Amino acid sequence: MCAGAGGQALGFEQAGFDHSALIEIDEEACNTLRFNRPHWNVIRGDLNEFDARPYSNVDIVAGGLPCPPFSKAGKQLGSQDERNLFPAALRIIKQIRPRAVVIENVRGILDAIFSDYRSAFSKQMDKLGYWSDWKLLNSSDFGVPQLRPRVPGPTTSAF
Repeated sequence: MCAGAGGQALGFEQAGFDHSALIEIDEEACNTLRFNRPHWNVIRGDLNEFDARPYSNVDIVAGGLPCPPFSKAGKQLGSQDERNLFPAALRIIKQIRPRAVVIENVRGILDAIFSDYRSAFSKQMDKLGYWSDWKLLNSSDFGVPQLRPRVPGPTTSAF
């Protein structure tokens, strides 16, 4: 979900995963993905309109959902921001029911202002049979040569 130019997808590829589909709305990002990995199934489209049911056999749903709704650099509108794609991600997770889910976002999502939002999302994941956790990780701690703190949460897996 929200594949961008493929950074997260490359990481999953290096970890041994094959991709069933990469969904991205930005045309240039899709062109970059197709150029660099012509064998990947790159789908240009809006996550809000994406029907994930044909992909019900995948093990992991992963994505870097838009950060502006939760970023300290923005207005931190959270659920009131039209760019918030957590509801679309939840719908896709319900459609696919993967074994695990990885969603990353900016550190701002851990701010107290979003505690109810995180809790509500985690409760919805719990109802689907997933365990959730929100953590701040820094890519430089994992060998990536940049300071890029991200919240890969909720990190979830089915019971």
